[in-house]
Order: sequence, then C-alpha cells, then structure tokens
Amino acid sequence: MKVLVSVKRVVDYNVKVRVNADNSGVDLSNAKMSMNPFCEIAVEEAIRLKEKGIANEVVVVSVGPKAAQDTLRTALALGADRGILVETEEQVESLGVAKVLQKVVQEEQPGLVILGKQAIDSDNNQTGQMLAALTGMGQGTFASEVLVDGESVAVTREIDGGLQTVSLKLPAIVTTDLRLNEPRYASLPNIMKAKKKPLETKTPESLGVDVKPRVKVLKVEAPEARKAGVQVNSVAELVGKLKAEAGVI
Repeated sequence: MKVLVSVKRVVDYNVKVRVNADNSGVDLSNAKMSMNPFCEIAVEEAIRLKEKGIANEVVVVSVGPKAAQDTLRTALALGADRGILVETEEQVESLGVAKVLQKVVQEEQPGLVILGKQAIDSDNNQTGQMLAALTGMGQGTFASEVLVDGESVAVTREIDGGLQTVSLKLPAIVTTDLRLNEPRYASLPNIMKAKKKPLETKTPESLGVDVKPRVKVLKVEAPEARKAGVQVNSVAELVGKLKAEAGVI
C-alpha cells in the first residue's frame, strides 16, 4: 500500500512571531521555518506503517515556495521514500491546497492519505475535510490511533465527549492529533541519504488548479499585552472585583 502524506512549511513553534510594521501580516524575514508539528506526526505514522510492513512506499507532498524543499527533505530524512513539491509563491488557502492534493491523489492513487489536523500558522483545520469531500474518500479526523486491517482502517478519534472509533474502507483520509505518536529525530546518516532521494517539482498550473486567494486579509494585529494580576484576600473581595472591575458577573 502507498501512503501519501501532506506536509507544510511554517514558522517554527519556538519562534515568537512579529507583525509587519504596516499590519499587513506576519513578519517572516529571518524567521526560522520548520515542518508543521501535526505534519511531523503524520509523517511518523506513515513511517511506522511502513516499518510494520503495511505500507510499501511513503510519498510526501508540500504546496508552497521553493524553500519548502527543505521541509520535504526533512520528511525524507525521517524515512519517506520520495517527495513532491507543488511550487507556488501564492499564499494558498485551505481549499486551494485541497484541490492540489486531489490532483496528486488522482495521479498517485494512494491507499491512505495522512495529514496533520491543522497548521499552527493558520489554525484552520480544514484541508483534510475538504480533500475528503473532493475525492469522495472516507475520513477519520483528530486521530489518536490508526489500525489498518486488510481493506479497512479503524481510526480512534478525539472528540469533545471522549473517544470515538470509526471504521473506514480504504482508500481513506486520516488527520492526526497530538496523542497519535511521538515523532522521531532524523539521524545524520539519514539526513545525508535524503539528499539523494527523488524530489519532483510541479506547479498548480501543471495540475490544472487555480490557487489564487479568495480571501483578502485587511489587517493583522498582535494581541494586547496581558495585564498583571492582583492577589485578593477573600472570596468576597474576589467576587466584588469580578462584578465591579471585570464586569463578568
């Protein structure tokens, strides 16, 4: 079985982001970029399926600028077999990514598609669901456990009320949650080997997909600095402040 994994290049989660002076967006100059943490979990799950003998090939795909090759090389160093970069300088929205992935799925015909449930930059949590709608595949979102058995996959989902297990007929789409696994680190030998693994470059135009943004960002602002808290001496004083100052009760 072939497993297709989508990965995204984002600002590293350890970096404190800054807003541009003109409030047009996030300042990415000199910012450290890395693979989206949820995508790391998706790659790890695909590699584990290969190690178990369930998958025989792991293909990683990314939609973004040329620099996203580094993100794909990281995935290759972790154990993926080959990469596909759909190169574009546009700020591609969730639906655009889903349409690109739909074309890649049609070409690659994977038995399982794994995505991170969301990216830490936009936090949209949309692409996996949109891809499922476009392809007609069954979907198991927010996965904390994935068990492939023959022609089906059981996905344990994290929901508000606890856990839910769904059975999907392959091919299917899974989006990963935090507790699915703990991603490994790439070893130096594997990093060197990844430089020789195949990495194909396409464009949205070559796939017949229009990825121009449909949403215009009017303004981006940093959140207000949190005010210092105060210590109260009694419950009565706390209730009084919540009524008079905070106005929440």
